[in-house]
Amino acid sequence: MEGWLMEIGRRTISRRALLGSATAVAAAGVLGGPAPAAGARGQTSPLWDEFRRNPFNHPQIPYTGRAGAYAGAARLPRRPVVANVLAYGAKRDGSADAAPAINRAVAAVGERGGGTVLVPAGTYRIDGIVRIGHSNVVLKGAGSTRTKLVATKNLTELIGPYGSRYGGDKSSWSWAGGLIWLCPNGRWDSLVEAIKAKAWPFEGWTGNKRDEWRTLATVRPARRGDRSVTVDDASSLRRGQLVLLRLADDAAHTLLEHMAGDGAGPEAYFWDDKTKLTSYVPYEWPVRITAVHGRKVSFERPLPLDIRPEWDPRITAHVDAITGSGVEGLTLEAVETPQSLHLLDKGYNGVTFQCTYDCWAEDITVRHVDNGFGFVAASATTMRRTRVEGRGSHHPYFCREGSHDNLIEDFAIAQRTVPAPAGTTLHGINVEGLSSYNVWSRGHMEMGTFDTHRGMPFANLRTEITVDNTGSHGGDASAGPLYGARFTHWNVTVVNERAGCVKIDEIAPYSATVGISTVREFGQIDKPDFTGSLNSRLESYGSPGSVRPRNLHRAQRELDC
Repeated sequence: MEGWLMEIGRRTISRRALLGSATAVAAAGVLGGPAPAAGARGQTSPLWDEFRRNPFNHPQIPYTGRAGAYAGAARLPRRPVVANVLAYGAKRDGSADAAPAINRAVAAVGERGGGTVLVPAGTYRIDGIVRIGHSNVVLKGAGSTRTKLVATKNLTELIGPYGSRYGGDKSSWSWAGGLIWLCPNGRWDSLVEAIKAKAWPFEGWTGNKRDEWRTLATVRPARRGDRSVTVDDASSLRRGQLVLLRLADDAAHTLLEHMAGDGAGPEAYFWDDKTKLTSYVPYEWPVRITAVHGRKVSFERPLPLDIRPEWDPRITAHVDAITGSGVEGLTLEAVETPQSLHLLDKGYNGVTFQCTYDCWAEDITVRHVDNGFGFVAASATTMRRTRVEGRGSHHPYFCREGSHDNLIEDFAIAQRTVPAPAGTTLHGINVEGLSSYNVWSRGHMEMGTFDTHRGMPFANLRTEITVDNTGSHGGDASAGPLYGARFTHWNVTVVNERAGCVKIDEIAPYSATVGISTVREFGQIDKPDFTGSLNSRLESYGSPGSVRPRNLHRAQRELDC
């Protein structure tokens, strides 16, 4: 690694030094250093000026200023310490299985209404899954360099084989579940029961068969970016309530067309044989109600899409969710085993959030994992100061099954410590399955790529990231287009000059590629899924770091919207 050099202008910089500079930038953000002001040491982006005039309904750039837990709050809740795992029998010298003691402490605190469960400094052997199934529970170590959980078993051993609901011999542990798993108790029980019965489930907010919902109100037409809607009857709605906005597709697939930006290209696209993609609809968007005045209902975030009568728009109930829970200050290290063949992961997975809202992970490292950090039908959840390292992962980060409004910031993917075995695959920061309005910010990727994994995710942002672009995206043909509308890549330094998955102006409809390195095509090369004009934008090409604002997400947060 030390011997590989890049020529930039008159200066010759090692790859490690360049990647290290991104870490320094991220560290400044963690310590609370101010973001560079728009216009400082660079030229303010014309696209940014456009966006400021129309932040909630811009054609190429999504509004993500409220992504993350508690609308992206910089400070997350600090719950009082009410339990210590040592008092429940955990040993911090690694001499015995600590998972039962940790889970007893977590469950007891959850049943009493919440609080922080302390995991003091030490090394804890865990032979099982550490689960958080209640709201308002925080599992807190002494810091990622001081508290370590050593996982000895994988999810296949602990729960059983997990096949794919779409057939074949794939292992769904390749993209689901975690050895630290935040999932509501009822949802967890139904998932595990289905897996053990080999009745491969849907994994989201409306149950294994997507039938655990009921209508709370029907919704009148509205526009993307609106903060309120009119309903026919608001008697079942109240301020503070967490609900789903449910949009079903019609026979002509006009909802999918709308997610792709509307127009001639999406209209000409053949949707009917994209059976994996069409299984992702109805689109389900969790959101909290902030006000109810008569038949007017206001939300804490702007509408992600138009609301049209042909999509049978409804506000619905959902399975019980976890809210206000988190995991902080620890390292999860799996026993080191060779990485599995592609799509056959055993489930040495890190931290996964499922059916969560206003939850978080902070100062967490995972090591020697198949898949690092996951969002599965998770929304409004923050990952901050997270890191994936060790022998190499399939999905260092994954975001799927309709995950929305999440924030991953100050993240790192370290270079693998052993060569990749033949037949394995590295993706990177993954998004798929109609997931929308997610943000990856201030990242340092020594390997991997921007893995947009088909299933037509849309309106996602990656900003202020340095990447050695060595991974590949995945995705079945039946999952449909790689990109929906309003993907934005903003201020991205590509160390190895590879274009794939980063420069998207010739691939993604209604997208913005702003302030990325000069790149060239090699390795995996994609073609657009839609015909005709893509209506994409390319700006400040070849000038990463000079575009202002430097970090699009932080700049959006500072808008008075």
